[in-house]
Amino acid sequence: MTSSSPAGSSPIESVISFVEPSTNGDLLVPNGESAALAVEASDGDAFDADSGAEPAWRQRAIDRSTQAVRQRAAKRVQRFLNSAREIITEKSSTEITVQEVVDRSGQSLRSFYQYFDGKHELLLALFEEEMFIAAGRLRESSADGDPLERLRAAVVLLYELCSPSKQSAQPLFSDFASRLMVDHPEEVSAAYAPVFEYVASIVEDAGREGLLRPGRPRRMANLVTQAATVTAGRSSTAGSQPITGEEVWSFCLRAIVPDDVVSARGLSGRDASGLG
Repeated sequence: MTSSSPAGSSPIESVISFVEPSTNGDLLVPNGESAALAVEASDGDAFDADSGAEPAWRQRAIDRSTQAVRQRAAKRVQRFLNSAREIITEKSSTEITVQEVVDRSGQSLRSFYQYFDGKHELLLALFEEEMFIAAGRLRESSADGDPLERLRAAVVLLYELCSPSKQSAQPLFSDFASRLMVDHPEEVSAAYAPVFEYVASIVEDAGREGLLRPGRPRRMANLVTQAATVTAGRSSTAGSQPITGEEVWSFCLRAIVPDDVVSARGLSGRDASGLG
């Protein structure tokens, strides 16, 4: 099972789309209907298998049943995620066990494995949810101003969210994400997609207004995103003078914005370098 969710869809939707327990205990078929419904559809006189036509009432009934099942599944998945987040926060470590999560959630081990293949899938889903939430926070914090003002707000907040702090479910970023980058880079890319796409949209806006150096805006957005997230994850090793979010933004500003634009905006010397 792969729990990586497409950009724009929530991690929970990705998980429950794979396994949906039926309301009456029947075996599920791939499209989410129970085996009983599938047999009924094949045997019933009202369903024309050749034409694909079926009575409207049948589809309404199936849709209503499926919606209820998905809602219950979403609640179960969220309880597992919330329990895992609580344990990680208490331990300050991702070294948790599936049984601990199951016990904390008050659900069964069988239920857990309906939605996750194991601990890795659980942590990945939780990491994806953190990034999904982070993307929403970035939008809220950078809604106003011109593209560079919005990009500054997004970069500084992203750095803070990925730094060892109480703002996010650490050490999901510092420990789990670092291991993912080495062992499963494609999963990292999928998890970061909501954040990257938002940052890229701001950088593209800046490009359209002539505020960028020559180059590919999405490539620049990738560099900016990595500068903020990777530097944040290593900020705790910087000794008594850790790098700040404003310093990361100043570095990114100089890297992607022409000097004359920086000067025209009044960003020079100490303000622009962040290091003076």
